[in-house]
Amino acid sequence: MKPPSPMNRRVALTAFGTVGLSTIIAACSGSSADSSDSADTSVSSPPTTAQASSAADGDLSSLFDDAASCTLSPEQTEGPYYIDVDMIRDDIRDDREGARLRLATRVLNASSCDPIANAVVDVWHCDATGVYSGFESGEGETFLRGSQVTNADGIAEFTTIYPGWYRGRTVHIHTKVHLDNSTLLTSQLYFDDDVTDGVYNREPYSSRSTPDTTNADDSIFEDQMVMTVTEDGDGYLAVMNINVDV
Repeated sequence: MKPPSPMNRRVALTAFGTVGLSTIIAACSGSSADSSDSADTSVSSPPTTAQASSAADGDLSSLFDDAASCTLSPEQTEGPYYIDVDMIRDDIRDDREGARLRLATRVLNASSCDPIANAVVDVWHCDATGVYSGFESGEGETFLRGSQVTNADGIAEFTTIYPGWYRGRTVHIHTKVHLDNSTLLTSQLYFDDDVTDGVYNREPYSSRSTPDTTNADDSIFEDQMVMTVTEDGDGYLAVMNINVDV
């Protein structure tokens, strides 16, 4: 049976009045709810670090609460590698190799800290070798790009890989948040350098030289946007609250 094609963001933003969110995601997602197991692109047994401690799936809500803040998330540049691929899908890995990363964001109203349902979260980042889809050797491809719709708790979750690095930037993930056809925020998500060091001790990351830029050396880095990262089976879980002005 041919898998359903990913739904586009523009349709998602206009469909909620007549179709339930769960129906939209089930019918139109580019992959199934357990898509994180559909491709073996992760590295084995991540190293333990002080910042990346093991956490059970049931601890997801508490991890969000631990990182909770009503401070407005900073606006940051979308950078030169943004492409509006306009695809609602939860697994954005395609054929990219790397440590599996379960990325969970919770969109909150910065004024009230209330979760915002039915917002669309876009993410995009480079692969383990520092390449973005749509550019250079990734031209014509859309790996590591996609969107998800927040549930009633304001949460949108992706299956991806831990990003690589490229010259002049610390390790990061780009994001945009949309609501009612408006873009509320463009920003970037970051990792603790110690966690990155542990991940980069393994293939395919270790085949490259040491990153030339840390968080402290990056001219764009925002400490407020460092994610909470824990070990998650054979990969990692990264959690971040994104606070927007509605």
